[in-house]
Amino acid sequence: MTNSTVGIAEAPTVSATTPATPAQQGQKLVVQVVAAVAIAHLLNDLIQAALPAIFPMLKSRFHLTFSQIGLVAMVYQITASLLQPWIGLYTDKHPMPYLLPLGMVVTLLGIGGIALANSYEMLMLAGAVIGVGSATFHPEASRIARMASGGRFGTAQSAFQVGGNTGSAIGPLVASAIILPFGQTAFGWLALGALAAIWTLFFVTRWRLRLPETHPSKSAASQASPYDKVTVIRALAVISVLMFAKFIYIGSITNYFTFYLIERFAITVQQSQFYLFCFLAAVAAGTFFGGPVGDRIGRKAVIWISFLGIAPFALMMPHANLFWTAILAIIIGLVLSSAFAALVVYAQEILPGRVGMVSGVMFGLMFGIGGIGAAALGRLADAYGIVWVYGLTAYLPLLGFATALLPRTGKRR
Repeated sequence: MTNSTVGIAEAPTVSATTPATPAQQGQKLVVQVVAAVAIAHLLNDLIQAALPAIFPMLKSRFHLTFSQIGLVAMVYQITASLLQPWIGLYTDKHPMPYLLPLGMVVTLLGIGGIALANSYEMLMLAGAVIGVGSATFHPEASRIARMASGGRFGTAQSAFQVGGNTGSAIGPLVASAIILPFGQTAFGWLALGALAAIWTLFFVTRWRLRLPETHPSKSAASQASPYDKVTVIRALAVISVLMFAKFIYIGSITNYFTFYLIERFAITVQQSQFYLFCFLAAVAAGTFFGGPVGDRIGRKAVIWISFLGIAPFALMMPHANLFWTAILAIIIGLVLSSAFAALVVYAQEILPGRVGMVSGVMFGLMFGIGGIGAAALGRLADAYGIVWVYGLTAYLPLLGFATALLPRTGKRR
């Protein structure tokens, strides 16, 4: 069939859609597929965001300390971070299209575990299961987004990531409306979202299976990096520093913002969820613009703006009243979130032909840094108080000065 059968306006019916060949994908963004992985990302991250949103309830229910709450967050994030790079590396050479829906089945099991947990140990185990599900989802879904990008890598990566950030923003609202009023077992209602994601990912898998067979290992080997080894190592080291700053800071808000607002401003748990939603919604909006802007002005410029642009606002937030805390959190979410798609695509350009591995490492770093940060910040909160912690993390965006050490990629593309 002709290239027009994969047009942008065509309805996403699996049986009626003829897959794009690699040449056709180079000409046209396959919107149905990018939208499908973005929707699945929304559902996946909604489930993950709902877990930290119910931490205040779990803290009371199981009489936990901040350190124990931090360990729960660390377990499911570290599980995901350790597995993702290896899954991405393996599937670069040995494609496993059905891994996407199967990973979401594992997440479904984790949801049941959280809903039915009757001990702290069961919470930890269920959190680890959710982490395994996430580890199988992110590198493969990111690969599919790139395959369907038609060369607009930043745009496709942003669309994929904004789905996840939207889910992260909705998660606290779902927790506030459904889980907190009815208790821990209501977490099981999230199984409906997991089932919807499984159905969506089967559509994506069928599209992937219709593509002409390729030889990933040979393709990867033939796409050597245009940079020397020292430059690549330096670039990856700088990216790691930037990821550390970004996700420790975002993790401090995602996991502990509700506790901070409750302690500092004496608001209710439900009210604190609204403010968390405002921040996460801003993160989703900022992510949407980060990729397309990076396609136009370059990844490095977006990274500069996203880090140093928020530094003054981050430093002001610990000293602001409730109204200005909300405003500053929204500004920070909008600007800082634009960096992630730029960082992912930048790393893919530094190491061409290793899309799965790079995506796995990037998302693995995101979860690993976030998990370790959650545990460390929880211990600091127990020792010095949650308000003190927010005074400390305000300085993290200043690590954005490390961007100066990144090589430019615009002329190489």
